[in-house]
This record gives sequence, C-alpha cells and structure tokens, in this order.
Amino acid sequence: MMEASAGNGLVVEGISLGFGGLQVLSDVSMSLRPGVITGLIGPNGAGKTSLFNCLTGLYHGQRGRSSFAGTALNGLGPAQRAACGITRSFQNLAMCPDLSLLENVLVGLTLKRRSGWFSAFVPTPAQRVEQQEAERRAIAALNELGIGAFAHDKPSDLPPGTLRLAEIARAIACDPRAILLDEPAAGLNAVETRDLMRALRRLMRPDLVLLVVEHDMDLIMELCEQIYVLNFGKMIASGTPAEIRAQPDVIRVYLGDDADD
Repeated sequence: MMEASAGNGLVVEGISLGFGGLQVLSDVSMSLRPGVITGLIGPNGAGKTSLFNCLTGLYHGQRGRSSFAGTALNGLGPAQRAACGITRSFQNLAMCPDLSLLENVLVGLTLKRRSGWFSAFVPTPAQRVEQQEAERRAIAALNELGIGAFAHDKPSDLPPGTLRLAEIARAIACDPRAILLDEPAAGLNAVETRDLMRALRRLMRPDLVLLVVEHDMDLIMELCEQIYVLNFGKMIASGTPAEIRAQPDVIRVYLGDDADD
C-alpha cells in the first residue's frame, strides 16, 4: 500500500444527516487518502448513497464537517466542489446518444472551459487553442482507460463496459484530484468487470483520491486497499480487505447476508 497523508485527502468528521424524523447518517467519519483506492460497502439502507451525496455536496449534514486537502468544504455545492478538483461518476449512465464518446467526454469538460460552447459559433484564436486542448485531454482520458479506439463511435453501438469506462473518462478528463465512483461495475459481466479493475489501477497515482462505492464484493476486496463499512447510517468498520473479512460485525450484517444495497 502506498504511504499517503490523510491531511491531503478527502475527510469527513462526525457527519450526521436526517430527513424529517429519519436519521440516515449518525456521526460518520472517514478519511480518503491520496494514492489509495478506498471502497465503501454496506447492506440495504446502510446510508452509502447519502454519504456519497454528502461527499459530492448534493447533501449537507446537519452536524459534522468535511475538508479536502485541508480546505473546508462545508456549505459548498457540487459545482464548487468540482472546482476544488472533486469529480464523480453516476450510477445511471448519462451519455447523449447522438454524440460520439469523444463528444460526450467534451461535454463533461464544458465547466472547465473559460469560453463555453458559444465560442464554437465565432471562435477566437485563443478559443481554438482552448478547444484543441480540451480535445487532447478528452482523447488522453479515453486512451488511458483503453477505449480510445471507440472515440468516434456512438454510445448505442457500444457495450455497457465501454460506456462505464467512458463515464469514468469524462471524470478524469477534468484533471481531478479526487474521483468518486458510484457503482461503476453495475450491469457489467465478469470480463467487463476485470477490464474495469485494470483500468482503475492504471489511472491511480500518488496524489489522486479514489473512492469506489459498489455492490460487487469480489471487486471491492480485490481492488481496494482500504474499506469502510456502513450499517444503518453508522460506520461499523474500516480497514484492509483482510481486516474487514475478519470483522464479526461485518460478517454478520453484510458478508454473511445475501442482501445487497
């Protein structure tokens, strides 16, 4: 496992979140370290989605605080957190069917561009350079995940595994410092899942925070170096895959239960 400083990572401390009379997160803390692939698991109703949404700024806890690389995130929404270098993928693929994979990745880069898409109508020399740089980054992201050969294909012509990787390419093209993946293996077969794991290992670097929220226990145990386990809104365990496998509470509420979240 790579050595990494939690102070440079994405940290939540004592986050509590409720909706009406329903408490969905209770005093949850976790530290996502750069250079380490971290997994988040838990059974049905554990609160994984709620915690994920707190990390991305979609939800804000009633108590607790969060920070990234020492910068406070409390009160910041998704766009502001994206500007800090935090990007995410979506469980449901959000590809425009009429655009190529390359164009779909470029759409994801719009927020990072100074001029926006209006410049396509009357581009200045500086805007042309900016567009060329965006295309270079988009192609590099597709190549990094091994799907550059499909850059000009439409999503409808491609299998789910390639589209999942394209969704991740859209995230990494923004040159993030933290990537949060929401069930990236959903709908993939065994071969596509292996391809996904290889791709995630390739894109890892010492300064990158990577969180994977997944149903696929084999993927989490093989891919992740650090794992957190939620149950009924409380963090019940954290550790290496070997440590998690040996935790009686984890075995009881998740690993020994056929129910998935």
